[in-house]
Amino acid sequence: MLCSPDLVVPVLDAVRALGRNPVGDRAVILIDGPSGAGKSTLADAVVAAWPGPVPPTLVRLDDVYPGWGGLDAAVDLVGRLVLGARHTGRPAAWQRYDWAAASPAEWHSVDPGRPLVIEGCGALARAHALVSDVRVWLDADDGIRKQRALARDGGGFEAHWDQWQHDWVAYRTRDQPERWATVRLTGTPLGSDAPVPAHPKAVPPQ
Repeated sequence: MLCSPDLVVPVLDAVRALGRNPVGDRAVILIDGPSGAGKSTLADAVVAAWPGPVPPTLVRLDDVYPGWGGLDAAVDLVGRLVLGARHTGRPAAWQRYDWAAASPAEWHSVDPGRPLVIEGCGALARAHALVSDVRVWLDADDGIRKQRALARDGGGFEAHWDQWQHDWVAYRTRDQPERWATVRLTGTPLGSDAPVPAHPKAVPPQ
């Protein structure tokens, strides 16, 4: 799925508006929103079109969640070991979760000298707001999102949809991620039959 320039440009404009020299120097960008909204596609496009000379490190929360019940655990791990560590000058790293083996896998260090993009459900947790620079909330029509999410995972997500939805709603109620967003976008394609929401609304997860 290609990412519309209408989604990428506002994020890159927000990076430029930070006034860093060079552009985007050590900037931290968080991209959150419900499942199937297009967060991964947007993150790829932001990295590919990065306006500064040093490309960002990209961390996907899909690689961090320790299983289908791991939303809160991933929020905590990324907050402490990546964002918190980086903010205080300590070595930052995250551990990949091997979904096939259902167990933790290798560690990945995060270069403190490069910009950082973190995308996925939970990226805009309340505790992450003060240790980030650009915070993106991406929403989309419920029906479109669910089609995308289930098609993307080849049906593997369907059996866990209700569990993930429960955890997502709890996270969204507790942390109010939209509140911390500095950029709000919709991933509903223009010209689709789905209405474009004027404001983000509670919907299923990733």
